[in-house]
Amino acid sequence: MPPITEQVPVRFSDPLPEAVDVVVIGAGVAGTATAYFLAERGAKVLLCDKGRVAGEQSSRNWGWIRQQGRDLAELPIMIESNRIWQGLAEKTGDPDLTFTQQGCLYLAENDADMAKYGEWHDVAKQHQLDTRMLTREEIARDYPQAQGNWIGGMVTPSDGRGEPFAAIPALARAAQRAGVTVIEACAVRTLDISDGRVTGVVTEQGRVRCDKAVLAGGAWSTHFASNMGVDLPQLAVRCTVARTQEAPDLFPDGAAIPNIRTPGLCLRRRADGGYTLASGVLAEHYLSPKSFKYFTKFLTIMRITQRDIRIKLGAPKGYPGAWGSKTRWRGDEETPFERMRVLNPAPQESDVAHIRRKLGQRYPALAGIDLAEAWAGMIDVTPDVVPTLDEVPAVKGFFIATGLSGHGFGIGPGVGRVMADLVMGRETGHDLKRFRFDRFTDGSQIVPGPY
Repeated sequence: MPPITEQVPVRFSDPLPEAVDVVVIGAGVAGTATAYFLAERGAKVLLCDKGRVAGEQSSRNWGWIRQQGRDLAELPIMIESNRIWQGLAEKTGDPDLTFTQQGCLYLAENDADMAKYGEWHDVAKQHQLDTRMLTREEIARDYPQAQGNWIGGMVTPSDGRGEPFAAIPALARAAQRAGVTVIEACAVRTLDISDGRVTGVVTEQGRVRCDKAVLAGGAWSTHFASNMGVDLPQLAVRCTVARTQEAPDLFPDGAAIPNIRTPGLCLRRRADGGYTLASGVLAEHYLSPKSFKYFTKFLTIMRITQRDIRIKLGAPKGYPGAWGSKTRWRGDEETPFERMRVLNPAPQESDVAHIRRKLGQRYPALAGIDLAEAWAGMIDVTPDVVPTLDEVPAVKGFFIATGLSGHGFGIGPGVGRVMADLVMGRETGHDLKRFRFDRFTDGSQIVPGPY
């Protein structure tokens, strides 16, 4: 199945309510999961998306549900998210939410990567994960299908996968059954704010009273926030993904095929019998006014990733923050969100060629298997490559859940549970200091997590 685009018919069109407790802006994995868990806690919730549920990054990702390699602060939430994923299909009665446990495997060709894996393995042991370090001999014995000069690796057997384009709409259906009002093709234009508090939202269909709103707009979040006078450091990068048609098992003995990360190629088995593929590192950033505004905040991660990031002079018209885009609007005006219902960037052909070439090199058993389709997604990235999960200090009732930085699908249900309790004023059970809203403006050192 391909990613969700504007050509997919509207599937969620509930009537706009006059008032709710919470409005969630954006129906990707973070927003949909937040709405779902809010409804579980008894809140009356409206979930709006300008285009389609999971129409952007949430249906375009790799489909990995991985604990392995996570940022130290993300890991406890991800461990919880893994548990949530394991029970979602049974809990909701929807097989599209099936979690397939198959493990996550990283292979290394140099000592530097092995050192990073070793450091992370120490973290995994602190959390009682089943992560194991692998020797050259173990890789040759257990994973001979992956070609490379491997000196070692790391595997977490409890990791798994899901099917993004099916899972997030299924979660939206579950939220709807739990009482959430879900509306596609309905952009939230602005917030109503009175005396520094949220009192409602203005959608293109009309006003809705509420005292809390959660912004989960992915690549669009910083632009929505900016219109409200809220400075939210975040940029976007384009990444390319491809899939094969049905293809042979890499492990003919029937063993589970883990998500595999090797230099230059990442692979996962799909439920349809094909493979989802990506380079794992190559990304493009379109220069925009916010690129210059946030330049100093992104310097550290730019130095780390300079070999993997390509800079483009300007985004196509209508892309988030493109030169000439409208930056201010009122609730009675058309917004950039309505002009670009579903951001559907074209894949980078050089990346597709790279994936095709690497597939045969890394996995001779799949040589000659052509790609059925390629696509791209715009990933919302923060300066430290971990999300912002917080209430905006200057606007009571305005919460942010964005910047999942390409790690969002797997951790999405955990983030949703955390955000639901944060919005409801409950204990979240996790230390969220790493994800606070003002960490980029309070003088703290910017320390990037794994990317």
